[in-house]
Amino acid sequence: MQIALGIMLAASLAGCGLTVPTDPEGTLASVTGGELRVGTSPDGDLVEVTRDGPTGSIVDLVDRFADSVDAETEWTVASEETLVTMLEAGELDLIAGGITADTPWVDKAGVTRGYRTIDGADGREIVMLVPLGENAFLSSLERFLDEEVGG
Repeated sequence: MQIALGIMLAASLAGCGLTVPTDPEGTLASVTGGELRVGTSPDGDLVEVTRDGPTGSIVDLVDRFADSVDAETEWTVASEETLVTMLEAGELDLIAGGITADTPWVDKAGVTRGYRTIDGADGREIVMLVPLGENAFLSSLERFLDEEVGG
């Protein structure tokens, strides 16, 4: 019975033209071929901030993700709280740095799976934050991270 119900639900959703996952605000579509607005904070080897902007393993990883969607990366350096406020206001597409899986921001942002194998993570399970509900963007980012650094 449950299988039949699941098949009927899937068929009805397919008929509606719904694509899962979706981005209600269109983040993946807007960054693809455009600009990826990323916020970060200094964190050891993951993110160092110099006069020329942020550098480090997270910065390199995010820049490669941006390349994969044909986007230019625009970096903002600020505190986590400021960055989350900017993410909620639609001023950022992604927050990447030394944020771990036990982040307090789970009610304010979408959170990727944790990645321990990012250079400089030092055993921490590093996550990245995206706007709440932007599931197509989150899925695209996680597929990239899975390929680049594993789970």
